[in-house]
Amino acid sequence: MSKSIQYPDIFDELKTRVREAGLLERVPVRGSVEMIAILVCMVAALSSAALWNPILLGLFLTLLFTRSVFVSHDILHTQYFKNKALSKKLSYPFSALILSNSSSWWDHKHNVNHHTYCNIVEKDADIRALDGAFTPNKGNKPFIKKHKHLIFWGAMFFMFPAFIAQSYKFVITRKLWGEFALMLLHWPLIWGTLVYQIGALDTFIVALTLNFVLSPWLAFGFITNHLGCETFNEKEAKNLSWMELQMRGSRSLKGGFLVHWFYGGLNTQIEHHLFPKAPRFNLLKVQKMTKEFAKKYNIPYFETTPMMAYIQINNALKEY
Repeated sequence: MSKSIQYPDIFDELKTRVREAGLLERVPVRGSVEMIAILVCMVAALSSAALWNPILLGLFLTLLFTRSVFVSHDILHTQYFKNKALSKKLSYPFSALILSNSSSWWDHKHNVNHHTYCNIVEKDADIRALDGAFTPNKGNKPFIKKHKHLIFWGAMFFMFPAFIAQSYKFVITRKLWGEFALMLLHWPLIWGTLVYQIGALDTFIVALTLNFVLSPWLAFGFITNHLGCETFNEKEAKNLSWMELQMRGSRSLKGGFLVHWFYGGLNTQIEHHLFPKAPRFNLLKVQKMTKEFAKKYNIPYFETTPMMAYIQINNALKEY
């Protein structure tokens, strides 16, 4: 990568183009429609649970839970509403009540640490997954080394409960008792209702179906974002502009609308990191502008197919 490129100046040019195209404007109406649709569908599904086959109900709830993850993510990035406090409050029905996850935990872990220190080993906990297997600072735990593929790929099926556990640990440690109470409401509202409607056995089938579809759906989406990409230590990162750090540490995925829907917009990861407040609905347009811009200035743009991303991740894992 050419050292003559002045990334801050170049980024200002790209940002101006994207802003002038109206792609950074919040989408309160479209966002609200999606939020209301999820809540209405959730109430309808729980109310009519007795009419469903439990596996089909589990699959439908998986769809609603997945969209809740993406909506909560977008709200906390203030993609729908400019007011941060309002956005956090609006995230609670999705993060706390539907998912039993903590908005505060996600905001701290993702919006603050990850987006600010993308792929900086000492700062970004996401890139230190599996004993630092994807960083130069690899650990040396014999058991993990021996079973690394089983542990890593197997963990994909338990991401949702892992998120719940991390959320509870965060709110209890930080003494966020109000949010803790909202998260606890998830259990009687969702699972208590289902037990009442369809009984314990069918509820268990719903829960198994949901977890073992939802967890890999989320996990196989999240891991493509940065694992197997360049990583940096703090000293190296100080010599990088913000734009260079985000672009070199992120991977976007090829594909059109269906890929964009499936990955919740995270397939346009480079664009999301450059413009975290840009609404998910606009990111494919932002991606087109970013790729044209990168080509104009001969800036490397890291993009692969989803399958190639998984191959790259597995190859990086082999080096551990």
